[in-house]
Amino acid sequence: MPRWNRLVPLCLRVRRLLWAVALSSVFAGPVWAQATPYNPYADSHDPLPPVAADGTLHWGPFYKSAAIQKSYERLWNLGACRGTNKAITTPVERNKMVIDNLPEESFSGRVRATTGTLAGGMVAFTEGTSDDSTAAVLIAQLHPAGVTHMQVGGRSSAAALKPGMTVRLRAQVDNKGRAADPVRNLDIVTPPDGFIPDPIRPGTLDTVVGTVVQCRNGILLLKVDAGKIRRLSLSLADDAEIMIVDAAQLDLVAPGDQVEITGRRWSGEGAMGSGTVFTSRIIVTKMAVEPPASAQPMSNEVGGTNAF
Repeated sequence: MPRWNRLVPLCLRVRRLLWAVALSSVFAGPVWAQATPYNPYADSHDPLPPVAADGTLHWGPFYKSAAIQKSYERLWNLGACRGTNKAITTPVERNKMVIDNLPEESFSGRVRATTGTLAGGMVAFTEGTSDDSTAAVLIAQLHPAGVTHMQVGGRSSAAALKPGMTVRLRAQVDNKGRAADPVRNLDIVTPPDGFIPDPIRPGTLDTVVGTVVQCRNGILLLKVDAGKIRRLSLSLADDAEIMIVDAAQLDLVAPGDQVEITGRRWSGEGAMGSGTVFTSRIIVTKMAVEPPASAQPMSNEVGGTNAF
């Protein structure tokens, strides 16, 4: 057999191989997509950001019964359900509720209890100003992404100072970070992302923004994330006034505080208490505390590279 004739089968095989490779690269996406069945009851096929461009919060689906959803997901992962058995898919479809479709409402009342943090925490509250222990309790659910707008304000006491909190005050310290005069006015604040405090200048009366390390026996220890002096030791006056200013910390909220809430209420199956309020905004006003006779409010001026 001539040599060229022997090469024909080889050329054909090479050509077929090249076509196979080309076709597989072209159709790899669609073939793979078809191999993964579309699950119409999954949490989300195209997840949206937690905050829309207009500031509206996106919550996604709520499952009235977690047991039904988990059972369905187990069947789906086993390949036992692909959307054809109505005895399965109908209850699953009815079990899913889209929170974003609920209308927003406004609520006003008093705090009964809290748990968690800004990211996914909860506030139990009753509507109105009554302290009736038998009043219906609603549960304000904060967004799990931590994007619920929270604002806590009002007068408090030194007992509210906890490690990790950010405080703002006016003080003059020496080169070792020790203040000669006791602090009489102090704000608990929540600085914005990226905030950088001004460095401490020894011997100068400055606005100090620092993180609480410890508050015990009238001595406040602070950490400052700028400059050479990073640790401060301050004494609190017996009549020191503690103000909470636009803070966004759930651990500052206590029973009896007043709340103004905006959110989407669900009172049907799976709701907590008398209804779950998926909260976009919560404004907390601390219970009134009698101000010390000699305390004077400090200036609202804030020091720092990024003032807040």
